[in-house]
Amino acid sequence: MKQETVPTRSGTFIKKSVFLSVSAIFLALIFAYYPNLKKAAISAASINKVDTIDNELKPKPAEPSLSFKEKMVHIVNGDSSGRWTTDKPEPPAGAVLPYKRIIAYYGNLYSKNMGILGELPKKEMLEKLQAEAKLWEVADTAMEVQPALHYIAVTAQNLPGKGNKYRLRMPFHQIDSVLKMAEQINAIVFIDIQVGLSTLQDEIPQLEKYWKLPNVHLGIDPEFSMKGGQKPGAVIGSFDDADINYTTEYLQKIVKENNLPPKILVVHRFTQAMVKNYKKFKTVPEVQFVMHMDGWGFPAKKINTYKQFISKEPVEYAGFKIFYKNDTKGNGRLITPQELIKLKPQPVYIQYQ
Repeated sequence: MKQETVPTRSGTFIKKSVFLSVSAIFLALIFAYYPNLKKAAISAASINKVDTIDNELKPKPAEPSLSFKEKMVHIVNGDSSGRWTTDKPEPPAGAVLPYKRIIAYYGNLYSKNMGILGELPKKEMLEKLQAEAKLWEVADTAMEVQPALHYIAVTAQNLPGKGNKYRLRMPFHQIDSVLKMAEQINAIVFIDIQVGLSTLQDEIPQLEKYWKLPNVHLGIDPEFSMKGGQKPGAVIGSFDDADINYTTEYLQKIVKENNLPPKILVVHRFTQAMVKNYKKFKTVPEVQFVMHMDGWGFPAKKINTYKQFISKEPVEYAGFKIFYKNDTKGNGRLITPQELIKLKPQPVYIQYQ
């Protein structure tokens, strides 16, 4: 019987084994005579491994979304001064700005003279705000509109009042009623503070339960911050970097501790001196800063104020105020959305009083 031969790769295996043995002996001889070479080889391998691990674990910076880039380009509006740029980092999830333009009604429920929010009956006021928002949507179709109620919860007074602070705190039930109004039109709420002879450090924490709500934001008014001890209204007050940075850090802490979307901080301004040291203001992802042009008068005067005190001293975003009564005095008129969207940068917060 003839025995068949089965082909195998044993010969190849033997040859490889011999080759590997010779190679191992060769390397051993090299490392024996050159021990530093072995250390260098091991060290290099370790470095490469560490680099690889670091590279794998190191998070890559997120690319700004297309919508964010588009919105920033839109609101910077071709500004060529170099002061307003589109290279801001994208804000955390849930941020209002720069995705929407805020249209806000301002006032106090106890006074018909402080703004449209307290001047009209609730239903009429909300309907008027919605109609105003639609005008803005038509004027600038690139920006969705976010309605807002901006309520003065701490008002400056010309009498010393409790604690001789020349300010009056509104009862919580009034703030709660504004929140309920806002729900009817999916509006956000701003709580405004006029400190008088008090301080932001004393006033802001009093309202902490409201800052913990995701739809509540903050406005502060340097006009009535009387650091010289005068009565509110006697002179124009001021805030400086210490005031602003305290406020920013407080809101940042609230956002982080309660896992909230960014807060918006609106600072009113219509003169150079009422906001000091703007270059020292700290900006953080958790707080969106709006410097708001708060002056009244003819359109040309208001636009000049905006250019002088808002556009020239950029922090993050810009705002613009329209007075239904004061702007129309002396044959004046209301400035239009079409005029405001031509500004560089465009205001993203519009307040009506």
